[in-house]
Amino acid sequence: MIVTTKKLFEAAYGKYAIGAYNINNLEQCMGLFRGNLESQAPFIIQISKGARKYTDKRMLEAIIRAADEIFPDAIFAVHLDHGDEETCMDAIESGFYSSVMIDASHEDFETNIAITRRVVEAAHARGIVVEAELGQLGGVEEHVSVDESNAKLTDPDNAKEFVERTGCDSLAVAIGTSHGAFKFTGNQTLRFDVLAEIQKRLPGFPLVMHGSSSVPQEEVERINRAGGNLKGAKGVDENQFRRAAELGVTKVNIDTDGRLVWTRVHREYFRDHPEEIDMRPIGKIFMAEYAKFIAHKNEKLGSAGRLPEVRALLGK
Repeated sequence: MIVTTKKLFEAAYGKYAIGAYNINNLEQCMGLFRGNLESQAPFIIQISKGARKYTDKRMLEAIIRAADEIFPDAIFAVHLDHGDEETCMDAIESGFYSSVMIDASHEDFETNIAITRRVVEAAHARGIVVEAELGQLGGVEEHVSVDESNAKLTDPDNAKEFVERTGCDSLAVAIGTSHGAFKFTGNQTLRFDVLAEIQKRLPGFPLVMHGSSSVPQEEVERINRAGGNLKGAKGVDENQFRRAAELGVTKVNIDTDGRLVWTRVHREYFRDHPEEIDMRPIGKIFMAEYAKFIAHKNEKLGSAGRLPEVRALLGK
């Protein structure tokens, strides 16, 4: 059942975070639904601008609609990830998304507010909720590319003003994470001090962590042993998710880790089965491995086992 992120955040705030997982194809979608139902967790499906262009946005939307029928017990939101104004407006008009993210964080403060406000007005008129971003994460994710030297943490005072003036429903904050597989080069960690200050100024308001893949070293090592070259890849400590949730983070974006699972499964399979040309055996392996990965992440986020209480809250 598709719901808005607002409903999910009301259930989660201060207790746990909802996993927001990017998908691009059928195998990811099936593994995602299976993993969330196995762990009894509500979740958010994220569709990026790049995913909408990968084949045709209608194809990915149709796969999700089919999954909603196949897995009627699932409770989830469908979210546009890192949309520009044009893409947000298209997603709003489609009537399919329950949530959109407008990312104008690369603009100056006033321009970011103006763009976000326009998207909020259009979305709210359709009953769709809006995530916005303030501050800039470093790293690369599809069309979003920010040099680490230009990354900026979210200013707590600006965050309060931004939310009040835009009317957005949740805010993606920059607290030390970054996009991609190479998030940290040393002993950097999340800036919980900044997060705590933002929560003080925005009590009860849902916050979002982007760039939160943990880049498991076992996955990296297995990929490299199977012919990959991911030297130095390092991510966010997943054991810090629960502390972030206590400080108002209700949504944690995870994309890179899913790509690592996909890469590891395919590299190892074709290394061990060089004669194979059938895509279905490897697809089955990936779906099972991805489901296992999703269930594990939900345990770390604290969302595992929460589906019954969310269903009760929704009166379903």
